[in-house]
Amino acid sequence: MQALILAAGMGKRLKELTQNNTKCMVKVGGVTLIDRMLHQIEKQAVSRIVIVVGYEGRKLIDYIATLDIKTPVVYVENPIYDQTNNIYSLALAKDWLCKEDTLLFESDLIFEDSVLDLLINDPRDTLALVDKFESWMDGTCVKLSKDDRITSFVSKKEFRFEDKDEYFKTVNISKFSRDFSEKYYIPFLEAYQKALGYNKYYEEVLKVITILDVPRIRARRLEGQLWYEIDDAQDLDIAESLFAGTPDEQAALIQGRYGGYWRYPKMKDFCYLVNPYFPPRKMLDEIKANFDILISQYPSGMRVNSLLAAKNFNVHTENIIVGNGAAELIKSLMSQFYGKTGFIRPTFEEYPHRYNEPDTVSLVPGNPDFSYTADDIMTFFEGKGVSQIVIVNPDNPSGNYIPKQDLLRLVDWTGEKGIKLVIDESFVDFADEADSTLIDRELLDNNPHLYVMKSISKSYGVPGLRLGVLASGDIATIARMKKDVSIWNINSFAEFYMQIEEKYNSCYAEALVKIRAERARFAEELGKIEGIRVIPSQANFIMVELRNASPRELLKALLFKHQLLVKDLSSKTGGKYLRIAVRNTEDNDMLLEALKEELK
Repeated sequence: MQALILAAGMGKRLKELTQNNTKCMVKVGGVTLIDRMLHQIEKQAVSRIVIVVGYEGRKLIDYIATLDIKTPVVYVENPIYDQTNNIYSLALAKDWLCKEDTLLFESDLIFEDSVLDLLINDPRDTLALVDKFESWMDGTCVKLSKDDRITSFVSKKEFRFEDKDEYFKTVNISKFSRDFSEKYYIPFLEAYQKALGYNKYYEEVLKVITILDVPRIRARRLEGQLWYEIDDAQDLDIAESLFAGTPDEQAALIQGRYGGYWRYPKMKDFCYLVNPYFPPRKMLDEIKANFDILISQYPSGMRVNSLLAAKNFNVHTENIIVGNGAAELIKSLMSQFYGKTGFIRPTFEEYPHRYNEPDTVSLVPGNPDFSYTADDIMTFFEGKGVSQIVIVNPDNPSGNYIPKQDLLRLVDWTGEKGIKLVIDESFVDFADEADSTLIDRELLDNNPHLYVMKSISKSYGVPGLRLGVLASGDIATIARMKKDVSIWNINSFAEFYMQIEEKYNSCYAEALVKIRAERARFAEELGKIEGIRVIPSQANFIMVELRNASPRELLKALLFKHQLLVKDLSSKTGGKYLRIAVRNTEDNDMLLEALKEELK
């Protein structure tokens, strides 16, 4: 068996990265794509490697000569690479295809060794590798029968998103038998070129061949093996986090994305915090039904969106501001403050990050649960000269909860002391206590020193909309903040969500009942695992202490062996703690089984 690599293209979408190099000379983790691929192919003991070169071909040939590849390498030149697509490059190498069985590669791929093992060890002699279609994929898709016959090729023009669950993406790695190349592929390739020219893709020929009564090529479905096709800088960034360097470096790159994990469709995210039971399908369908108009129309400005938020939370318009996520409002609010600010740590670091560190005073609870009460706060900050105190309730990451009556005592105490009080209640709806919110018209009017922050993303399970609100009786500060942020700080989808939100209040209440019950079950099951101590939580996440295992090593094992992402709290707590999001029962059980396996 031989290998054939198509490497003549210019890779224009990678822009400056391919200004003076071919696409396959782009580096992932300090190693070029072609270096990695050639060494992977050489492990398979092929007889030769045929490479079709074009753009910067001489530079590529000279570079490969430095790679210590023992397998004979043969080059075929495509002199009109800038006028043709890969169908022409493959036609130039047709004589080689007829010599023996061939592994066919596009050069812009990165993949695990197991991808090649899967293809080569399959006894069928002519196969095209495919993977279940995911949102990050681009290019040719196919539909398959149960016996892996390719029933149809789906072009970009024919692609229907409502049918995406039926699609498989071609991986651009194939195995052609000599007989298939000689009797079918080459004759069809020559006929196709004569009829339609050179500016096509070699898969177009496969599309024609699949029409034959007797299938000559079948699909080989991947079974979770990693691969990525690199067309642009975003693809390169993802590939770096999947394949670059050591597991520590990969984990750091994945965690450093701070979201966007839909680009990792096989990974379950137990790190970032949402509501797994809301929004309901009907609400999503209503948003989808209005997609065309929402994407083509400007959102309303701050005044109108403040009206919507005031209606939903039953406060005065001048008492509330809407943000592009709570993060935007945190930044603006903290810029309004002066003097010393009190924090309880560990906590959501966005607040202290937005304030001068020398002007912070931090209460660190002296117990392994990081628990504290309203009385602890009043005792600690008495006489500390703070101008404001920031409290996240339930706190993140501990899940510590201060009951509403105790918070009201804290509101009274800070009012008497002339201290401004920020209560972030982004997770308060998940608490077992009914009616725990402090967003109350009378309470805000009577306590202008109180500021109540709420992340709609976390409570209502819509982080992609980027919505948050801040309510306060301090109308002067709210007015300044409305001038501080952009007039169009939220998009039309977020505005529409606020417009229809009230219709789904009963669904939201049902979702909260479900997540509270699942949190209790999940916490109980976590507590049964040897080596884990569960910290009580009233949020949609649970902090656990590891008795023996390293949080960093466990995170890597969960991520790379099970594709489950959790939050390592070592840097926040100085101890062996993880934060685990509460997802639905099926997902939570998956994590439980992985933890049992890794901690046994």
